[in-house]
Amino acid sequence: MSPIKLSKCFSFTASRDWLYRYSFANAGLSSVSTDLGDGTIMHCWVPKTHKHSNPTLLLIHGFGANAMWQYGDQLHHFTSQFNVYVPDLLFFGRSFTSRPERTDSFQAFCVMKLMEAHGIKKMSLVGISYGGFVGYSMAMQFPEAVERVVLCCAGVCLEEKDMEDGLFMVSDFDEAASILLPQKPEKLRQLMRLSFVKQTRGVPSFFLSDFIDVMCKDYVEERRELIQTILKDRSLSELPTIQQPTLVIWGEQDQIFPVELGHRLKRHVGESAQLVVIKNAGHAVHLEKPKEFAEHLKLFLIGSCSTPSSPILKEQIHKSNVD
Repeated sequence: MSPIKLSKCFSFTASRDWLYRYSFANAGLSSVSTDLGDGTIMHCWVPKTHKHSNPTLLLIHGFGANAMWQYGDQLHHFTSQFNVYVPDLLFFGRSFTSRPERTDSFQAFCVMKLMEAHGIKKMSLVGISYGGFVGYSMAMQFPEAVERVVLCCAGVCLEEKDMEDGLFMVSDFDEAASILLPQKPEKLRQLMRLSFVKQTRGVPSFFLSDFIDVMCKDYVEERRELIQTILKDRSLSELPTIQQPTLVIWGEQDQIFPVELGHRLKRHVGESAQLVVIKNAGHAVHLEKPKEFAEHLKLFLIGSCSTPSSPILKEQIHKSNVD
């Protein structure tokens, strides 16, 4: 049977998605959808048993596939020491709304309502890329609930004029949306080139088409609006600072949100922020360097962030302070 015929009767992406579901369930999590009212449904992986002796950790995904694909390789590092919650943001996975709001602040509001529905009043959070925008907004809106913040390759401090000034690899919104919301194999290849330092070559087009069909065809217009909203009229001078202890993690060769935005974010948050720049990694640093990424998260979330014990973390924090 030819690969093309095989791809029509068997979805590699759907099979991988099933394996992620199995691994999340095997890690002690349950798939739960919550009706928040006003036409808003949010799906989340929640602990089958909430251990009151353990703190709560919220993992917020970015653009791309659903939350499982972005945190599947990190989950086992945290489930033994945290009550881990992994939501699908609105218009990803099984979450959606009929309301017109598309802002990261509305996403943050809905995630907080979701956590409250599960009885959670205190948490630390990790936000990857777009998830970092949502996580930052949660820390701003709900400072009494959010204790520690990790922001990974999250261009929170970008400004609308940055695109005109040539900071990004793309020149306008339409080009950015066509890459971040790929509808053709060549656009997905371009996204992969921008996301990873080590390139994966020779991936057949039918693999890419299968991924697009399963993960990228739903809520395309709504996701475009999410991207447009975070770019429109964004100004650093109007962005409030957050007070929580904050770890900023960046891939040194990030081509989607250049590392300059990591330094900018560290300066904006101030003394409560630490910056870690991971070498030989791009925007998908959590996938390219999963062990190093997890080490930094554990040191910050479990250990003392004021007196880091890891030589790697000490070196990176010193480097960021010098810069």
